[in-house]
Amino acid sequence: MKSILWFTVGVAAGFVVAHQVNQTKQGRDFFSSVDAKARAFGQAIAEGYHERDAELRGDAAPAN
Repeated sequence: MKSILWFTVGVAAGFVVAHQVNQTKQGRDFFSSVDAKARAFGQAIAEGYHERDAELRGDAAPAN
């Protein structure tokens, strides 16, 4: 139970710090950069998944 409390305190402190950092121009630039990289990574994962899914579905189709 004590570890859950410390985890919650850590998460809350992280949000507070992130909010304070986001108040500055450099902080906004930093978070924009992180957001853009995360979106690009997510897009690459989704594209790879869809390509592989299409490959597998193409291989699983019955041959005529």
